Amino acid sequence: MRIRDLVVQPDAVPTYEPPGHTGTVNRRLVPPPGHPRGKLEVVLGVLQPGGQALMHTHADLDQAIYVLEGGCRVESAGETAEMGSGQMVYLPAGTPHRVIATGDTALRALVIYAPPLVR
Repeated sequence: MRIRDLVVQPDAVPTYEPPGHTGTVNRRLVPPPGHPRGKLEVVLGVLQPGGQALMHTHADLDQAIYVLEGGCRVESAGETAEMGSGQMVYLPAGTPHRVIATGDTALRALVIYAPPLVR
């Protein structure tokens, strides 16, 4: 496998809107298109202001969200946390959570799953 085949240009990756999300466009960066599933998945998520991931739980995988631009509110177990650029939240398997894009600009975030959510 050649290293240049593993370099990903996000704009060249197909988009999708995941179930249970509104105002969201995702691009699966890892594994790169055409490569088999590994032990990690990284998604570039863009949520328009007010867009959200409805309350849900991943019973069998850990998730982390790193905010690149914009802001969001993360809700879990009756608590909320406001996040902005440069912050990350870790959601262990089994943690119910909801993410809402806040502010006037789109939220751009890296969403990391281990093992992958890819089905």
